[in-house]
Amino acid sequence: MNHVETVQLTDVSIGYRTRQGVRTVAKGITAALRQGELTCLLGPNGVGKSTLLRTLSAFQPCLSGTISIDGRPLHDYSAKELAQHIGVVLTERPDVQQMTVWQMVAMGRSPYTGFWGSLHADDERVVNEAINLVGIAPLAERQVATLSDGERQKVMIAKALAQQTAVIFLDEPTAFLDYPSKVDTLLLLSRICHEQQHTVLLSTHDIELAMQVADTLWLLQEGGALDIGSPRSLADDGVLRRFVEDGHNVVFDDATFSIHVKKSAV
Repeated sequence: MNHVETVQLTDVSIGYRTRQGVRTVAKGITAALRQGELTCLLGPNGVGKSTLLRTLSAFQPCLSGTISIDGRPLHDYSAKELAQHIGVVLTERPDVQQMTVWQMVAMGRSPYTGFWGSLHADDERVVNEAINLVGIAPLAERQVATLSDGERQKVMIAKALAQQTAVIFLDEPTAFLDYPSKVDTLLLLSRICHEQQHTVLLSTHDIELAMQVADTLWLLQEGGALDIGSPRSLADDGVLRRFVEDGHNVVFDDATFSIHVKKSAV
């Protein structure tokens, strides 16, 4: 199926402007994110994954090139318009006290509720739909501070869904989760993409899970090189093997998308 391109990057360079000059993290990135697809961004620490996500989320400008959403340059959007087009889930745990799950998810309606933040019947319906879609209705009256990491991550995803954005970016959404919760979170995001036709990009270090769940992989490497493709196509081309095995004591099985420790002969 040919999905519509929602986010387009054309010859994009990312990095930081400092008093000492410009620090470029990666350059020449040309890529696209498509509606209804889960894309996982993989790469070693320090390669620029978070910088790329922050740039795509308009938290910082790109150094050069163009980022567009629905064919419109990112810099042309107002802050309110961006909040209605892009949902962002960051790694940090929300530090909130005396707030229920329902109230946290309802914060996703803030781009639509005006200065005073009053929820109308339609807003409440959207909040309840997001909570039910993520499967956290039994937690609705719980205090966010009492939740497990996995439960809290689902709440933040529901909040992004209540924001009703076509695009959702997540920075390491499985970072603090146990293995079953990692699986649940990635399968939930995959289902949201396919059933709700959202465009989702997430960064992760959970390579094996990403290879098994993602529709598309972005492999960001030192120097800014970006390999893009389905897990199957990247495996068949040998890209995943080089990416996984490069400089590590591991062996990649491209038939099962599994990674094994390379054991020395005794």
